[in-house]
Amino acid sequence: MATVKASLKHGTAVDIRARRFLWRSDEPKPAGGADSGPTPYEFLLGSLAACTAMTLRLYAERRQIPLAGVEVTLEFDRVHADDCVDCEERGDGLIERVRTEVTIHGALSAAQRARLTQVAQRCPVHKTLAQGVHFDDAVTFDDPAD
Repeated sequence: MATVKASLKHGTAVDIRARRFLWRSDEPKPAGGADSGPTPYEFLLGSLAACTAMTLRLYAERRQIPLAGVEVTLEFDRVHADDCVDCEERGDGLIERVRTEVTIHGALSAAQRARLTQVAQRCPVHKTLAQGVHFDDAVTFDDPAD
């Protein structure tokens, strides 16, 4: 299980802690933030990119595939469903889309290339996002009601 805690004191800057690691998320200045850290969507894409690269590395090591490196570029946007042939349409006509580009480096055989292409889409974060997530939401207040 992964646990993350986020704390917002003022403005839009949010301090995030996971285990012993601390980082910050914020919105860019045009969106009302101070631009003191990546946006939440940039963190989401970063999680997917990291998971994709790690999954490829771990798979290659187990199979003794000579993987020299991996680069992952992701873009998130909202587009009209008409502009996305492979997408299911939502009620408002918009869909969220992540475009992925994975570049794998190394002297690889055709079979290794084919297998790594499949593995690139099978990292746990990719599977979670593609299948959807069930949320169990709770909101609490620390001040007693008046």
